[in-house]
Amino acid sequence: MPSKNDILINQYGQGLIGSEPFIAAMSQMEEAQKKLFWDELLFLILQSKPEATDIAPAIEASGLKPTFTPCVLLQKGVKPHHLRKIIELPEAESDKALLLLLSLFKIAYQRRYLLEKNDPNKWWYWDLSDSANLEKL
Repeated sequence: MPSKNDILINQYGQGLIGSEPFIAAMSQMEEAQKKLFWDELLFLILQSKPEATDIAPAIEASGLKPTFTPCVLLQKGVKPHHLRKIIELPEAESDKALLLLLSLFKIAYQRRYLLEKNDPNKWWYWDLSDSANLEKL
C-alpha cells in the first residue's frame, strides 16, 4: 500500500497538484520526518530515471536562478551522489532544493508516464485524478 506522500508526489508528477502542499508540509516536519521524506523523494526521482537532458528544463521549471546552490549541484549530474548532496544542503536551502527536485521528478516522471500509463502492475502510472483508481490504493 503506497504512503500518502507517494500518492501526492505522483499526483504532482501528473500535474494534478502544485508544489505548495510539499513546501507547507516540509515546514511542519520534525528533522527525522524530513529525512524520511527526502529519502522517499530521492527514491522516486531515481525510479523515474532522470536524464542529463532533464537538468536545464528542471531548473527552468523550478523558477530558480541557475546560480542557486541546489541548481549548481544539479548541473553536475543526476547521479544519486549528486542528488544526495542537494538533499543534504542546510535548512536555509531546503525550499529551493525541494522545488528543484520536484521539478526534476516531474520531468522524468512524465516521460515514463507516457510510456507506461495505466500499467495494471504500476499504480504510480495510473490516472491519479480518477477517484476509482485512488480507492483501489
